[in-house]
Amino acid sequence: MSRPTSPSTAPVTQSPAASRQWFSTCPKGMEGLLRDELLTLGADSARETVAGVYFEGPLSMGYRACLWSRLANRVLLPLAKFDAADADALYRGIHSVNWRDIFAPEQTFSIDFTGENPEIRNTQFGAQRTKDAIVDWFVEQGFARPSVDRGNPDLRFNVRLSKHGALLALDMSGGSLHRRNYRLQAGAAPLKENLAAAILLRADWPGMAARGGALIDPMCGSGTLLLEGAMMAADMAPGLGRERFGFERWQGHNAPQWQALLADAHSRAERGKRAQLPEIRGYDADPAVLRRAQDNIARAGLESVVRVSCKPLAELSKPTHLPLSQGLVVCNPPYGERLGDRDSLPYLYRQLGETLIREFAGWQAAIFTGDKALGRATGLRSHKQYTLWNGALEASLLLFDLADNRLSDRLPGAARSAAAGGAVEGGTHVTGAAQESGELSAGATMFANRLRKNRRRLASWVKRENIDCYRLYDADMPEYAVAVDLYGSQVHVAEYQAPADVDPEAAAARFEEIRSALPVALGVAPSAVAYKVRQRQRGEQQYRKQASEGELLPVSEGPARLLVNMHDYLDTGLFLDHRPLRLRLGREASGCDFLNLFCYTGSATIHAALGGARSTTSVDLSNTYLGWLRKNLAQNGLDETRNTLVRADCLAWLESCAQRFDIILLDPPSFSNSRKVEGSFDVQRDHVALVKAAMDRLRPGGVLYFSNNRRGFRLDAGLTAGYHCEDISRATLDPDFQRNPRIHQCWRISLLEGSKQENPWARR
Repeated sequence: MSRPTSPSTAPVTQSPAASRQWFSTCPKGMEGLLRDELLTLGADSARETVAGVYFEGPLSMGYRACLWSRLANRVLLPLAKFDAADADALYRGIHSVNWRDIFAPEQTFSIDFTGENPEIRNTQFGAQRTKDAIVDWFVEQGFARPSVDRGNPDLRFNVRLSKHGALLALDMSGGSLHRRNYRLQAGAAPLKENLAAAILLRADWPGMAARGGALIDPMCGSGTLLLEGAMMAADMAPGLGRERFGFERWQGHNAPQWQALLADAHSRAERGKRAQLPEIRGYDADPAVLRRAQDNIARAGLESVVRVSCKPLAELSKPTHLPLSQGLVVCNPPYGERLGDRDSLPYLYRQLGETLIREFAGWQAAIFTGDKALGRATGLRSHKQYTLWNGALEASLLLFDLADNRLSDRLPGAARSAAAGGAVEGGTHVTGAAQESGELSAGATMFANRLRKNRRRLASWVKRENIDCYRLYDADMPEYAVAVDLYGSQVHVAEYQAPADVDPEAAAARFEEIRSALPVALGVAPSAVAYKVRQRQRGEQQYRKQASEGELLPVSEGPARLLVNMHDYLDTGLFLDHRPLRLRLGREASGCDFLNLFCYTGSATIHAALGGARSTTSVDLSNTYLGWLRKNLAQNGLDETRNTLVRADCLAWLESCAQRFDIILLDPPSFSNSRKVEGSFDVQRDHVALVKAAMDRLRPGGVLYFSNNRRGFRLDAGLTAGYHCEDISRATLDPDFQRNPRIHQCWRISLLEGSKQENPWARR
């Protein structure tokens, strides 16, 4: 474009049928879609530019763009373009317009000024000079001085400044067209309506709807994607809900023509809502956000079309009330810029991918994310990718054909599968003799035979109960003092520290026999075995990081998918001996408020949440393990809406807590002298105060499960006198731990009959 040497002014009083130049703005990445949309609406021609489209057509075309464009931010009618090398040139160009043909002096106006040049580097200054030129023109012509109203003006003018000069335009929309007026409130990171429309158009939702397909959003938030999809399917003009457009108080406005277009749009919308519309459903785990979605749906008049319900991703399934052979699953999951814990998000996306493959085979899916790596974490292959901008954030729309897709073996996490490297001993990789094959010695053969025998003994139980992780061997033969645990296809070996009177060379030789026998006996690669030295731990040593593999391996336990780390810590993040207690909590938690004290990685919390707990609260002092719990929540399609995580010292937190709970799990360490709190904790010495503090948080009729693994622990007689204490230790041991019944002690504690007092915290 050449720099104009004198003002070029478009006549605003021309015939409504005359073709005019228009400009429509939009978010970056949507220009091609907007061009096609404007041509479909009847534009004579359309040409893309950055964040907008130039198009031509009569006045009715401008009206249709305002009323029907699902993608535009604004529709601008250019009034003049002129040189604006400095502030004086800008003033002269604005002053040259015949403003009385545009609006009356008693009307209010405002200026939107964008761009800069070497002489005008401040948009506020540019807007001020524009305002001065307009006001001065009216005064010089003998009219009253018009007023500026930045909040709700009669007319809004747009000035775009560039190196080519200035373009003055009337904002026909009178404010961004993405505001459809059905959304009064949104979630914490709302998706703009025109961006939602672009996502649906790229995913070919209109075509899917025409073929009778369904639309489902498993993380619907305030319902924007669902409502935009419903408006498309029902042939509803997105501008029908707006209170006013910018052109309605313009001197060139043709009211009869506008009313005719408006009446036609209302008629089409009524016909559309009465037609047979596709199934459109949304789900979200947050009841508060869902209430906002329901309000938005009601304001849009689409209650009979769009249905939403409170459901976490973990419970998502394809509706079965009618055949749905095809459809589109569309969602905008959190991606860490505004919402969500970035470390846990890959597990949420993986859960999403698994759910899509399991529940929606043959459908299409569209995932909008600001992080392509998270898109890859779904484990699915996208056949198309588009770049769109969510405000200032560059984001990607990934499209998936679920009819021709399969989950990749690549799992979330910082490291690759343990099978790619060597086994770990004390946090370091070991190779060499430990991984060499050959004839087993007599001792190694004896150890291998015991492993095989134990596996045969447990096989029927493992199959019947669908057990994924269990203890196979626990120092059954004293000279081979290790614990062998199976985690799916991986093996975890913890060597007990040898007594001082044992010859170190003999202990090392036996350990080499163990190392040579394990792969042979279990049929695994040597690299699939992680070795640790287990010894008496004090304080935080049990939880101290041993290595930096970063690998989190998903394993199954009943309905839960739990993440374990085979290498980085002495323990894996899942205490296998408490499996029966966790499953019991899952069965009992429905409709309850559950508290998990010393929650560690939160495996019990996951079981309670999946069991239908009304809420869970998990308390621990470790950021590392609370972060691990966040990943476990995401792995199971759960979020923190009803699952609260608290970083605190448990006893101090209990003393300040006002909430009451139906079920409490108290599983403290045997001993701790954490630097994060004053003093030390000894479970034998301190358990009375801890149990009483927990019981004070229990509702009448509730239950406290108290467990610890301190050898020789004795429950205080005062507790047995004051509460009903049932020793359930034996009942909380599965066949893989019955050889070692002292692995833990567990009590079910409740209020004595007659001590139940009604209180304001009791459930109503």
